[in-house]
This record gives sequence, C-alpha cells and structure tokens, in this order.
Amino acid sequence: MNSVEPLIAAPGFRAKQVYEQIADAIRSGIVSGAFPGGSRLPSERELALRFGVSRPAVREAIGALQNEGHVLTRHGSGTYVTTAADAGAPPDDQAPPAPPRDADISPSSILDVRMLIEPAIARLAARHKARDPLAERYLQQMSDVQDIGDPAQQAAWNTADSMFHRQLAVMTRDALVVKIADEIAKSMDQPLWQRLRDDGIYDAQRIQLYVAEHRLIYEAVVSGDGDAAAFYIEGHLKRVRADIATRD
Repeated sequence: MNSVEPLIAAPGFRAKQVYEQIADAIRSGIVSGAFPGGSRLPSERELALRFGVSRPAVREAIGALQNEGHVLTRHGSGTYVTTAADAGAPPDDQAPPAPPRDADISPSSILDVRMLIEPAIARLAARHKARDPLAERYLQQMSDVQDIGDPAQQAAWNTADSMFHRQLAVMTRDALVVKIADEIAKSMDQPLWQRLRDDGIYDAQRIQLYVAEHRLIYEAVVSGDGDAAAFYIEGHLKRVRADIATRD
C-alpha cells in the first residue's frame, strides 16, 4: 500500500489578507504597463466591482500601495500611478519598489476587534467612577490640535489619540486588559492604519468632532455610566470606520 505523505506548509507560510491580494493585482498591472506611470487608477467603486470585494478592502489596498510608493492620491481627483519624477528617481528607473515582506493587519480587522473589546473596556473602567489626570491630559492635547495638515500637530494628535484609548484600559485597573490594549495599540502603529486614518481625518472640523466624542466617552466613564460609555465608544468607532473606509 502506498503511503501518502502529509502536506507540510513551508516555513513562514500564511494566507494573504484580501487587501494584499488586491494590492498584488494592481501592483502587477503597474509592472506590466496595464496601469502606466502617471495614469489614473479606476475609482475605488470600479475596482471593488472588478475584484468582487468591498470598497474598504480596495481602500486598504490603495493605502498599502501609497506606502510602498506605487501610487499617490489627490483629494478630489483620484489615485495616480507614480512616475520616476514623483518618486525622485532617475527617468530610466520606472520599476516600482518591492512590496514589504511583512504585511500590516487590515484596518478593517483592527476595527472589528476594537468594536468587540473597547466598549467592554469602557464598561469596566466606569465601575471605578474615577477621574484620570493622564486621560484628561491626552484629551487636552487632542483639543490643542488646530492644523491636522501640519506634520508636528498630526503626530501630536496620533499619539494623544492612541494613548487616550490605552489609558481607558489603565482605568480598568486590570493588568490583563492593559496588555490587550497594548496589542491593539501596536496594530495602530502600523503604517497602513496610520495612512488610512490620516487620509480620513484631514480637516479641523473633523478633529473637533473627534475631540467631542472622546470627551463624551471619558465623562461617561468617570460618572460611572458604563452603558453610555460603551454606546459613545461604539459610535466613535463607527465614525472612524466610515472616515477611513472610502474616499471617492
């Protein structure tokens, strides 16, 4: 009787996320000349129909290609394949750079996990009904941002936003919850999340709306209203999803 050897996955093998597969297809089109340098890519809606995927997945793929330098996006105009001049490369060097070895976690997946975990964190923190000086400092730092287009203010916003959400975990007084929050924070430090977040939050009015939402979350926590805190954080995360999911 012939024995059948079991299939063994190669070291480092992993299934690709949907956005990676879309990025691969677009990247191949750039290399083959199907999308020549300087040309406008089809809209996110058209690409979603072409690949049979959601628009957020397409948005993530385009964000990844932006981070790699393959494309650039102009608000109100569309996404264009970069040229040698765009990249600052010699005119005869049109080959796009190689994709990164380790792919970022899909921002949609990050938001799914945050939607599951952060309302529970808010409820736990609300049990203690205690104000937190660090959380209030981060709220003030977010409120101080006026020009989100300024790189320094953008960096200040991103740090304060991330640290505020982590501080809510600290307010639960549970070390395991803080460890979980730290893992979420690491995923939000990845370039793809930062790219989509920064592209989605680009005006002063949007920033002030986010500040107001964070204050509602905090005041509900310190007043001991766990249900309200969870409700507000769910609403905030839904807004974040809407803001980073699509562009055109």
